[in-house]
Amino acid sequence: MRISLQQQQAIKRLILEMAGANAITTVFGSRIDDDQRGGDLDLMVELPHAADNPAWFAAKLSAKISRLVGGRRVDVILLAPNLKTLPIHEHAKSTGMQL
Repeated sequence: MRISLQQQQAIKRLILEMAGANAITTVFGSRIDDDQRGGDLDLMVELPHAADNPAWFAAKLSAKISRLVGGRRVDVILLAPNLKTLPIHEHAKSTGMQL
């Protein structure tokens, strides 16, 4: 995984603070392939509870995590009981790595 241990820990702390202890974070996309270079950071945050204002929450998470990783672009998708499951969620689950 092409995210430093320090960045992984900082992301975990932020998600713990914003989403709670039971949230599951999965890294997927090009960042899980050590042979690739560059690219944005794709994250799926799975919530055990309903997401209030999911678009706002994902945007806020994305901005805060971007600051933690030196301004790199961060895409956050949410999976929660009150949100529709899309093919991207299945892709993230099947190909991603949990933080």
